[in-house]
Formats: sequence, structure tokens, C-alpha cells
Amino acid sequence: MTSPHAALIRALPKTELHLHIEGTLEPELMFDLASRNGLSLPYADVASLRAAYAFDNLQSFLDLYYAGASVLVTEQDFYDLTWAYLLRAQADHIVHTEIFFDPQTHTERGIAFETVITGIRRALDDARRQLGISSRLIMSFLRHMSEAAGFQTLEQAKPFLSQIDGVGLDSSEQGHPPSKFQRLFAACRALGLPRVAHAGEEGPPAYVWEALELLDVCRIDHGVRSAEDAALMAWLAEHRMPLTVCPYSNVKLKVFQRLSDHNLRALLAAGLCVTLNSDDPAYFGGYLQDNYLGCDAALNLTRDELLQLTRNGFEASWLDAADKAHWQAEIDRIAGQQG
Repeated sequence: MTSPHAALIRALPKTELHLHIEGTLEPELMFDLASRNGLSLPYADVASLRAAYAFDNLQSFLDLYYAGASVLVTEQDFYDLTWAYLLRAQADHIVHTEIFFDPQTHTERGIAFETVITGIRRALDDARRQLGISSRLIMSFLRHMSEAAGFQTLEQAKPFLSQIDGVGLDSSEQGHPPSKFQRLFAACRALGLPRVAHAGEEGPPAYVWEALELLDVCRIDHGVRSAEDAALMAWLAEHRMPLTVCPYSNVKLKVFQRLSDHNLRALLAAGLCVTLNSDDPAYFGGYLQDNYLGCDAALNLTRDELLQLTRNGFEASWLDAADKAHWQAEIDRIAGQQG
């Protein structure tokens, strides 16, 4: 299926606000890092690993995701992982990205917090200088672990808070409501850290309300099931609360059976600040531009809808007002050129 607005999509500057850096670990790099670190993988080759990327739900993906992350050992590994994503971001004309990292995935297996953040941050700093890509770094807590474990991670993070731009909540949603982490997020708020949370992907709209009311988040990651609650939809629209939607991810994890079933257009039509993102693109078969092109084709997006999605990304970002204004003007310029 061909995207009718492909040239416009490729030309537009873009943000990515929902990207798990561990989820960009392509099979080729996974095998390279395993070899570098003297580790073995339970797959014969890249092709057999790719064949395993058929998921029934979020948990079946997470099982493979955490196993893959085991090849990340040294600071250079985390640098190489992040740099590989940033080169793809440059190719997709992403000019600003806000990246999640999951320290508990690594500290639980004996990797020092410093090793993780230093490698990622070094790549982000190089990207700013060499590629012109600005960024923010969001530390995510794993919701399948305890709140006490989250507090331990926050303690580990305190020497590095100048390098952390905010905190998030990810991993298995079902059975782990945002309310489980109310005290932890209050502690993060006291430290001046902006807060976001995954909610309303597999979990119900009630989880979105909890994230808003109990965790005091400034953005909802996913949020597609908000459409089941009319009062919630009205609140989200009135407050321009951003939703970082990940269509390819939603289809791969069976939230929607087909991309053509996705409620992206309905969310936009309801006036929500919906943004497009790739989530864990190495596992879900598409980076950011693929999500734009795929949604354009499958959902018959209009030119205005595509421009609105792009504008929403900058509105929802943590860029300062001057940078937001610059990129909004750039969208206007390119839209004018593209007719």
C-alpha cells in the first residue's frame, strides 16, 4: 500500500517522544554484542531471531525484549545501541527525540547504573553536535517490579539527576496500575522531575485516570483505550494532554488486529494532542517514518491530519518555547513548498 503523502512525510521535521532505547536493538547488533561480550544467544542466526518476533501480547514481547537486553554489558555497548538508533533518526528527519531507558533491566543483572547512563548520554551528546538532533532522557521504572525496587533505582539515579530529564513507567500494564507507584512518583515530583506513564494500551481507561490524578503526569504514553471513556476523552482534549501513540506497536501486540483498525484518526478528530512514535521499532517492524507512511496509507490520512500529527509532536515535547516556535515555522515552510 502506497502512502499518498510520502514526499511530505519525508520532508517534514519530526519528534519522537515514545522510544525505548533497548527496543531499538536490531538482531544484527544483538549478535555482534553477544560475540563481543562472549555471550551465546538461544538462536542459530539473525533470521531465526527475527522469526521469533511474532508476539501474542505485550508479555510475549517483553520476554524476548528482556532476554535481548542481556547482551548490553559495557558503556560502549550502550553507546553503540543509542548511536545506531540516532543514525536511523537522522534518516527519518527526526530533529528531536525523547528516549526512555530502563535501568532496572540492567542493574538487576549486575550492570552498574553509571555504565548504562554514561553510554547513552555520550551518544546523545554526540548526536547533538554531529547530527543536529536534540534530545531528552527519561528514566523508566518497571511496573512489574515493586515500588520499593523503584525507590532503590531512584537512589541509584540521584548522583546522575543532572543527566536525567524526567521519569516514566513502563513494562507489563495488566495487574500493575499506576496507583502502585503513587509514592515513588511523588518523590520524583519533589525532586523536580517531570513525569510520564504508560497507560491505556492493554490496561483500561481507569489506568489513564490514575496516571493523571495519582502520578500527576504531563504526558500519557499510548492511551489508545481512552476512547472507551467519553469523560476521559473530553478531559484529554480540554487539557491538550499529549498521547504518545505507537501504531505499529499496537498492531504487533494485538491491541488492534490491523493498522486499518487503529483509532488514531478518531483520537485526532476528538481534538486530542496525539503524536506518532515507534516504541520498540526493532521488534515491531518499523521506525518512526514507517509509522507515518503506514498510517497515511492504511488510515487514509489527510494532509492536514499529517501536519497536525507533526505539529503535535513539537507541542508535546520538552523543547523550550523558542525551539518549538522554530520547528513549527519550519513545518509551515515545508508545507508551503510541498503545495
